[in-house]
Amino acid sequence: MYSAEKELFMMCFSPLEQFTLISLIPLHFGNFYFSFTNSSLFMLLATGIFLALFSLVTVNGGTLVPGPWQSFLEMIYEFVTSLVREQIGPKGTKYFPVIFTLFTFILFSNLIGMVPYSFTTTSHFLVTFTLSFAIFVAVTIIGFQIHGLHFFSFLLPPGAPLVLAPFLVVIELVSYCFRGISLGVRLFANMMAGHTLVKILSGFAWSMLSLAGLLKMASAIPFLVVFALMFLEVGVACLQAYVFTILTCIYLNDAIHLH
Repeated sequence: MYSAEKELFMMCFSPLEQFTLISLIPLHFGNFYFSFTNSSLFMLLATGIFLALFSLVTVNGGTLVPGPWQSFLEMIYEFVTSLVREQIGPKGTKYFPVIFTLFTFILFSNLIGMVPYSFTTTSHFLVTFTLSFAIFVAVTIIGFQIHGLHFFSFLLPPGAPLVLAPFLVVIELVSYCFRGISLGVRLFANMMAGHTLVKILSGFAWSMLSLAGLLKMASAIPFLVVFALMFLEVGVACLQAYVFTILTCIYLNDAIHLH
C-alpha cells in the first residue's frame, strides 16, 4: 500500500506531468480515436489569438501612427519578409504566406506555453514532426516541379569525383531525408528540456521553502534561478521559432536553386 501511494505521489509531481495529453472531448469513429485534447485546444488558442490580434489591428486598415500591437505585428511581418528575401530571394515571395503562418504559429504556441498551467503544443514530438515532415514533403515536391528529374543532381556535390559518387549520393540522400526528422526534433527537444528544467527547479525551491532554518532562507536562490530561467525560456521560445523558420527557408532555397 505504501509503495502504491509513493508511486502515485511521484506521478503527480513528476516534471513530465505538464506534457500529459488530456482528452477533453472523446471522439470515436469505429476503431479510430479522434479525441479533442488539451494539445488541440492550445493549438486552436494560439491560432485564434493571432487571428484575433491581426483582425483587431487591420480591421480599419491600421493607423498612420501605429500603436503597440500594430507595431508588434508590423515587426513580425517585416522580420519574416526580410528572412524570405535574404534566404530565398525574389522567387520565395509566393511562399511568404506559408512561412509567415508557420513562424507565427510556432512563436505563439511557444509563448503561450510559458504561461503557468498552460500547455506547450510544440513540446510534443508528434506535433513538431508533423510540421517538419509536411515541410520536407512540400519542399521535395517543389524541387521536382521546378527541376524535374534534374533535382536528383542535388544529391551529388558539384566537382565531386565520379569514383566517390555512389558513396556521396547515399550520404547526401540520408542527410536529405533526415531533414524531415531533425527539424522537428530540434524544436521538440529544446522546448521540452527547458520546461522540464524549470519544473524541476521550481519543485526543488518549493521543497526547500517547506523546510525550516537556513534551508528555508536558502530557497530564495533556486527561486531566483527559476525567475531568470523564465526570461531565458522566453528567449528560447522566440529563437526556436526563428530557427525552424530560417531552416525552412534554407531548404526551400535549396529546392529552388539547387545550391
